Amino acid sequence: MDAYERTLGWLYSLEKAKGIDLKLDRVAAGLAALGDPQRQLRCFHVAGTNGKGSVVAYLNEVLGAAGYRVGRYTSPHLVELTERIQVDGLEISREEVVALGDEIRRRVLDRGIELTFFEIVTAMGFLHFARAGVDFVALEVGLGGRLDATNLVDPTVAIITSVGIDHTRFLGSSLAQIAAEKAGIAKPGRPLVVGPMAGEAAEVIDRIALGVGAPIYRAHREFRWEVDADQRLSFEGLGWSLRDVDVGLDGAHQRDNAAVAIAALAAVRADVPVDETALRRGLAGVLWPGRLQTVSELPRTIVDGAHNVDAMRALASELARTAVTGARTHVLFAAMGDKEWPAMIQILAPHCASAVVTEVLPERAAPVERMKDAFAAYCPASVERDPARAFAMVRAAAGVADRVLVTGSLFLVGAVLQLLDMAAPTGACR
Repeated sequence: MDAYERTLGWLYSLEKAKGIDLKLDRVAAGLAALGDPQRQLRCFHVAGTNGKGSVVAYLNEVLGAAGYRVGRYTSPHLVELTERIQVDGLEISREEVVALGDEIRRRVLDRGIELTFFEIVTAMGFLHFARAGVDFVALEVGLGGRLDATNLVDPTVAIITSVGIDHTRFLGSSLAQIAAEKAGIAKPGRPLVVGPMAGEAAEVIDRIALGVGAPIYRAHREFRWEVDADQRLSFEGLGWSLRDVDVGLDGAHQRDNAAVAIAALAAVRADVPVDETALRRGLAGVLWPGRLQTVSELPRTIVDGAHNVDAMRALASELARTAVTGARTHVLFAAMGDKEWPAMIQILAPHCASAVVTEVLPERAAPVERMKDAFAAYCPASVERDPARAFAMVRAAAGVADRVLVTGSLFLVGAVLQLLDMAAPTGACR
């Protein structure tokens, strides 16, 4: 076992032992012991139930196309931990992960400050970005917002892409409670850009933004957009007017995410100049693995990390929109036990000709037999617990004109990308 594997073993042992523990005082102390590297960073801080990783990807590409040196922080990873921390599209090296892990142990943990897996990786990211001298960081919230380890930055702009029911154990069971957690990233005097939202979630976010003194820019209020038959985007608001913008990610929901990213850039255009050429090039050229990603043809094989009800609705809408007469959809599905998997299957299964249910992370997985039974109400369904054999089964069931869909869990998507030897994101294709 080399030094990197030993570091991964240590980090994952912390994840297993400590799990998720949302607090800011502990990570604040840890970052202070490291010299508060986050204070050196100008961040686009992105929260949301769905779409936050995509918005980070758009911002990363546009800012890079505009000539800025850009850090990108995302989670979870699909194949390799190093995916989470990138500068100018290059993943952090394994050697740097080892060195930063050793440094954090020496300067933080050895002083009695105990951090979780995510807090340590976030500290690694802040240190790496500060030392690389990036101009901006596209920073994805890990969970919620208010108590997330990333929420020690003073952002250039804060962004909330969406609010839906997910992670209820940590964030609350109502849209109002979850919205309040996500709105916790709002900071005094810093713009807050909010994606499509209505009802109690919108009211809560408006109230919190007003309370902290954050100027708020809401979708369909301060900015709006339209999508034409060719899936090109036209945007209006916040001083920008754009027509016929090509967006590099598939799916109608990705046009919503692109519009939110444009709005975030427009909200800070005086401080972060981006010309229209860079904007168009970045949006068209973006890659974001595991999101409606076509990984092979004959049969067409698509992986999508939809893992909650709202994301599954968006996926089902795309399956219906892109359906081809005579072509059937065969699904490989897995889900974590803390997800609303019965509702997810109820949304997805009517679009499927057959289903194979598998499991990744068995200790966290939803019960495979019960998931199979849920699919069986709509289509033939079977269980194969080994993901590699399950993937082979679902591909064998599909004709060359059909499509294979892998979904339900980003962990499953990562496992399939690994089977295909497609290290994300450089191996990604649309």
